[in-house]
Amino acid sequence: MLVDNAVNGDSRVQKEARSAAAAGWEVVLVGKSPTKEAQSWRIGDARVELLHVPGPMKRRRHEYRRAVLRAPLAYPPGPLAAYRRHKSMAWRVDLNSRRILAQQQGSMVAKLRLVIPRITARVQGLWIRLRVRQTRILDTRRKRMDSFLDRVTTAFWLRTMGNRAWRRLDPHLWDLELAYGKVVDELEPDLIHANDFRMLGVGARAALRARAEGRDVKLVWDVHELVSGIKPWDPHPRWHVAQIAHEREYAPYADAVVTVSDTLADLLVKEHNLTERPSIVLNAPEEELAPEQATELVPDLRRLCGIGPKVPLCVYSGAAAPQRGLDIMVESLPALPHLHVALVVLRTESAYVKSLTQRAEDLGAADRLHILPYVPHHQVVPFLSAADVGVIPIHHWPNHEIALITKFFEYSHARLPLVVSDVKTMAEMVEKTGQGEVFKAEDVEDYICAVKAVLARPKAYREVYATPGLLKQWTWEAQADNLDRLYTRLALSSEGQTAEVPDDSDLRSRCLSGCDH
Repeated sequence: MLVDNAVNGDSRVQKEARSAAAAGWEVVLVGKSPTKEAQSWRIGDARVELLHVPGPMKRRRHEYRRAVLRAPLAYPPGPLAAYRRHKSMAWRVDLNSRRILAQQQGSMVAKLRLVIPRITARVQGLWIRLRVRQTRILDTRRKRMDSFLDRVTTAFWLRTMGNRAWRRLDPHLWDLELAYGKVVDELEPDLIHANDFRMLGVGARAALRARAEGRDVKLVWDVHELVSGIKPWDPHPRWHVAQIAHEREYAPYADAVVTVSDTLADLLVKEHNLTERPSIVLNAPEEELAPEQATELVPDLRRLCGIGPKVPLCVYSGAAAPQRGLDIMVESLPALPHLHVALVVLRTESAYVKSLTQRAEDLGAADRLHILPYVPHHQVVPFLSAADVGVIPIHHWPNHEIALITKFFEYSHARLPLVVSDVKTMAEMVEKTGQGEVFKAEDVEDYICAVKAVLARPKAYREVYATPGLLKQWTWEAQADNLDRLYTRLALSSEGQTAEVPDDSDLRSRCLSGCDH
């Protein structure tokens, strides 16, 4: 099983690994270490291996070359600009010290000897500052890549190379291949489960190499989101088009596709001409915890916020980014004077989170905004259940419109009344079930009205969760069964069997999700 993150914080991948191992599959989950050191641990019976991924190809080739025509005065890439600047400054400091000594000694000859070096140092300093300034401008332009020449070259590679253009546009994808590929080959898996778009290529190439050696390896592609519909997390203008091209090149190599919603499944069929509709595996909470998880002490959300049981509390749990709309929760605080807001996020010290904290201070509501770190994924539901309202204020992006996201299920199992923005799939579900209120995305006044409506009669919204079968369909156990059946079907097809899928634990022990024998 392959993933391009550090596993912690990715509840879907953790649950997939644990449940597959519990069902009898031998699982090795290979991820990316956040440090330069490899790491290893276990999730249930699944083994986790985090690899160090060097990034020499994160910089594109032109960033290592001088721009003779574009910026002839700029220094070549590397440390030379900083070295020249500091060397010039050091020389001027030395000359100034010598001048002071000459004055103290009253030596006119010594002073005259320093005139030409001091003039030379000053001229040199001005020249170096000019070149350093040009170097910085060049670096900025190379990061933006919005000039006419940049647009032309990007279009050229897309036109001439097609889907293979990612090799020019984002060569960092090769860094992932070079770190993961040899490890996957050594494991000799019978089944590779590649999570999301960047691991698709790694899994596809590993499967091709295995098949060339006579092993029938099956590739499962797990699509968490539509890459063409995401807001790029890398601002480089070539990054997004490179990921789209990379996905299109390797999508045909998947033997089976799983994804998070019916809407996304339909889009994938259309975009990649899939011959088989993807299976649906929702990232829903676990209904039954492992024994060691069930005995863990769950942190008290209200105690961490420093508030009592009757203080109204809205909670958001998930990634913190501008497109997630968390600003609206802060901006509404002056109009909701008794309300506290808890943001449970992965990176509590990120620039965006700090900007929210600063805004709360500016509004005089810093004491009512609480920034909290993630808890283990199996503790999320009981942890969040102490709140009064679960908020999902995401903005209108294609990817936000097409699925019920993880926090929707977590809030539901925590039996929280919901306040959600009017993104299509989620708004339709909330209006259908009556488990919360919908507001117009990015509209502070409408958001305030929705929060007030939910706080006015919370019992009515919570009672919805007593509807027979509502929460049962949103459990991980049901999703794990779907994934297990898919693995077994692929394993049987590898062995040339077409009979009905049996409950064969011996078969599972021989068919591995990225693991060794």
